[in-house]
Amino acid sequence: MAKPPATTTLVLCCHLAVAAAAAATWIGHDDQQDDDVSTYIVHVMPAHAPRLATHRIARDHYAPFLRELLLPPHVARPPPRLLYSYAHAATGFAARLTARQAAHLEAHPCVAAVVRDEAYELHTTLSSSFLRLSPSSGLQAESNSATDAVIAVINSTMRPSYQTRLCPQHRLLPFVANLVGAKMFYEGYERASGKPINETEDSKSPLDTTGHGTHSAAIAAGSPVSDANLFGLANGVAKGTAPGARIAVYKVCWKMGCFGSDVVAGMDEAIADGVDVISLSLAVNRKRTFAQDPTAISGFNAVRKGIVVVASAGSGGPKESTVTNTAPWLLTVGASSMNRQFQTIVVLGDGQTFSGTSLYLGDTDGSMKSLVFGGFAGSAACEIGKLDATKVAGKIVLCEAGQVLDAEKGVAVAQAGGFGVIVSSRSSYGEYAKATAHLNPGTTVPNAAALEILRYMARTPYPVGKILFFGTVLSSSPRIASFSARGPSLAAPEILKPDLVAPGVSILAAWSGLVSPTELDVDTRRVKFNILSGTSAACPHVSGVAALRKMARPSWIPAMIMSALTTTAGLDPGLVYDAGVDDYLDVLCALGYSDEDIVGIFLRDGTITNCSTRASTTVADLNRASISVAVKAYGDDITVRRTVRNVGGSVDAVYTVGGVPPPGTQLRIRPSKLVFDAEHQTRTYDVVIRTVSSGSFDEYTHGSIVWSDGAHKVRSPIAVTWPPSQSAAVAAI
Repeated sequence: MAKPPATTTLVLCCHLAVAAAAAATWIGHDDQQDDDVSTYIVHVMPAHAPRLATHRIARDHYAPFLRELLLPPHVARPPPRLLYSYAHAATGFAARLTARQAAHLEAHPCVAAVVRDEAYELHTTLSSSFLRLSPSSGLQAESNSATDAVIAVINSTMRPSYQTRLCPQHRLLPFVANLVGAKMFYEGYERASGKPINETEDSKSPLDTTGHGTHSAAIAAGSPVSDANLFGLANGVAKGTAPGARIAVYKVCWKMGCFGSDVVAGMDEAIADGVDVISLSLAVNRKRTFAQDPTAISGFNAVRKGIVVVASAGSGGPKESTVTNTAPWLLTVGASSMNRQFQTIVVLGDGQTFSGTSLYLGDTDGSMKSLVFGGFAGSAACEIGKLDATKVAGKIVLCEAGQVLDAEKGVAVAQAGGFGVIVSSRSSYGEYAKATAHLNPGTTVPNAAALEILRYMARTPYPVGKILFFGTVLSSSPRIASFSARGPSLAAPEILKPDLVAPGVSILAAWSGLVSPTELDVDTRRVKFNILSGTSAACPHVSGVAALRKMARPSWIPAMIMSALTTTAGLDPGLVYDAGVDDYLDVLCALGYSDEDIVGIFLRDGTITNCSTRASTTVADLNRASISVAVKAYGDDITVRRTVRNVGGSVDAVYTVGGVPPPGTQLRIRPSKLVFDAEHQTRTYDVVIRTVSSGSFDEYTHGSIVWSDGAHKVRSPIAVTWPPSQSAAVAAI
């Protein structure tokens, strides 16, 4: 919330109160005695933060600071408990407070904002060659495989393998990466759960007990390993996107989840450690504003330090506005498939066949088995303990989507004496089906296929079928994964998100030996590699490429690297779109944040901003490679401005423009030619989007413009959002 500017008297009083209590010590009591106690992240106005940014100094400063701000008797009990002091990712601290104490702090002139801690969602071989990354490729060669880069993986950290290799300093390091650091953060998690971490189920150490952190780290910077596979599937050489890069892991996610206060602490430490890239395969509630999103705030301060922050878009697709991590300074990654799948065929008694996917390669006799729908045997979703063994024994069971994990459905069938399982994918996923490492013969088929199988069973007195397993099969061209979250962003629809997609379907990478491939307790199998799908697997691919790019072009700021990856993904993009802190401040002003909110929440170094003196711009004018606009009324002309920098091999270059207008619009680009020379390496152009009647189209339409000098093609996507009534009216024409 915004506050009136603090007067000199208030500032002095606040400092005197802290100074008077500097020598005091305090200990928070057991906060479980008060049911109203929660964790809050408190953003302090920079004028009241310690001048020297170290964690020790920050903690020594904020402990008495917090106590003195809560001196009034009606808010002093129970005593607050300081969990973290932030010195780099944010200005402030995380503490255990009652709701009354939090409200009292938020009203204080020394405090910019108070945000209640919230649980985060953890998002999760062929891919490196699919991305055309090899030791001899331009980006790998010019960056020396990112040997000097450090990628921070903010996740559940990693599990080192027995396979080791010598790094140049002659230290033994695990094959999954050149591991240079491992730290853990759990205060927020423990307070939210109300009890210490159960060390019989989780490791209170940087060791990965879930597998996701190991998987992500290996995708980003895993060293080459021959004969990598899961049960013989996807066999080959597994290697990370930037195999020469170093990995620093920050464990913020535990067996039951992750919390914002721990995530900020991990990012705070990563910034202090001077990493080059931060990889975040997690996100907070997508409905939060940037000022309420700890990742957005921490990411802003990381980008100010020159760190590229790569974040997963989330796996809530294909519904609209499910995308997370939408701050414009974050590189947001969606998921795509690759030209590989793990194919199965379901054959019915009448000869019909349906394609599916599975990671099962165990014993199967290939003979026809009786079919039964789980709904006729006690549980349509095939939940453990609910299936009638007399109706399931020896049969293949068809299970509907949801309720429990796909692998758990197979376990339920096996425990009831069934032979195998056919799992239906979600109807919203279309043709996508997730491959699962079933313990018994099992496959997942698209929802439409499952419905056809059910119809066959309904009209056939004695339905039979079988599942054929074909293992690894090269398939068709890649496409956007159905589960990959979609835009537009709820926080800022004019910021096109996700920024790009990367392989995120059935990705093979290293795995923690402490957990099974299905993550089920009944699964006793332990593997060195696992195959997962999700934007959490797509994100580290881009993190690795960003590290390669940064080492190849060390003078480039994060926005230039983001631009190069989103327009061409090549080593020489030709043109880049450059945006710095001032540009992001313009966006925050355009979004309606007050000067005090911006200074107190985002500008931790005390920099002052004044929105009233800034040029009047819209959010859509942010200098990004993409363009996103919202039409308010039919017949509108919308103009956005962009500036490009020539970074190609030739100082003298001439680019001409072409493009495809989004349906329902006409495009005019002014000028249509950009001429660069030694004195003019940046050029500005305007895109005029005119809304016209051109037939039927949806609420969202898409197009693009392409600048080309003959050697480079620099593509910028354009997204147009139409009012529902407008799109419906035009669609009716």
